[in-house]
Amino acid sequence: MQQLPLAPRALTEPHPSRLSPEHPRRAEILRRHADAMASGQAGYLDPETGLFVLTAKFFADRGMCCGRGCRHCPYLQ
Repeated sequence: MQQLPLAPRALTEPHPSRLSPEHPRRAEILRRHADAMASGQAGYLDPETGLFVLTAKFFADRGMCCGRGCRHCPYLQ
């Protein structure tokens, strides 16, 4: 499997179509995401749904996009 190129943005910044700049809990979501990446965790619990959300680092290390609309997909241009 060939690794895909990452989008030209920091792994800490999700594509606006996946997490709007106007989202009311954006700061909390980005903090949880950053904390998970800093501690080497694969993901974090979403503050609204309680679902486990994978980090951009997890996806980057995996090397491919699954096409399921993940919040922190680092391949979405």
